[in-house]
Formats: sequence, C-alpha cells, structure tokens
Amino acid sequence: MAATSTDNAPGSVINTPSAPAAIGPYSQGIRSGDLVFLSGQIGLDPETQHLVKGSIADEARQVFRNLNAVAVAAGGSLAHTVKLTLYLTDLGAFGEVNAVMSEFFSAPFPARATVGAAALPRGARVEADAILSLSVGGSTGG
Repeated sequence: MAATSTDNAPGSVINTPSAPAAIGPYSQGIRSGDLVFLSGQIGLDPETQHLVKGSIADEARQVFRNLNAVAVAAGGSLAHTVKLTLYLTDLGAFGEVNAVMSEFFSAPFPARATVGAAALPRGARVEADAILSLSVGGSTGG
C-alpha cells in the first residue's frame, strides 16, 4: 500500500505510480477511516501520461484500471466502490461505457451518477471518480 499521511491532511494521502500522476493540485485519493475518496481519473496511461488511443470504450477501460490502481494502493479494490460518478462528453456513448463498466463491476452495483460534460481535461471523453468503503464486503468485481 502506497499511502502516506500528511500532518495537516484530513486523512491519509493515497499515491501510487500505478495510476497517472495528478495533473493539478490534488491527491489521487484520500483515505479517512474506512472511506476512500478517489479523485477523477481519465484514460491516461500511467507510464506515458498520455491519453490512450482508440475508442471511448478503450478510454473507459483505462479509467477503471486507473481507479482500481488507486483503490488497491488504499488497501481495497473497485469491489469496495459504494458511489461512482461518470462524466461523459457525449451522452450518446452511455451504452458503450456501461458495457465497459460491466467488465469491472458486478451486482450489486455501486450507486452511480452520470454527468454530461462540455469538455474534460486533456481532451478525454470519459472521466470517473469514486467513493470506496473498505468496511463493505466487496461484492463487485475489479
């Protein structure tokens, strides 16, 4: 687990090289008790810091891989997700992103909101953030 604590932080800072470095003044995640708050991830390849090429489904897969990497660094996995927020620049891609999500999650699914966004960082088409509860049994796949 690559979690570090900062004296004045409200929780433990989660940081891992297995996910893209933050592209602004924020942490990849913050753990507060059994809750972990994962910052938004776009489809950046953590090794190159460039957006993956391909379809929105390819981007979405990388988004979920990135979220899972931070979740693992916090001592959990996507299986501990209780709330997920998706941001899409094209709500017409809702079905494609849902199909990818089903590769990473299974019933019972986390609570979720999907938000249409005019634009996302680095020209991404999809972004997601999540809240984990490490006290839940983790019944979703990851």
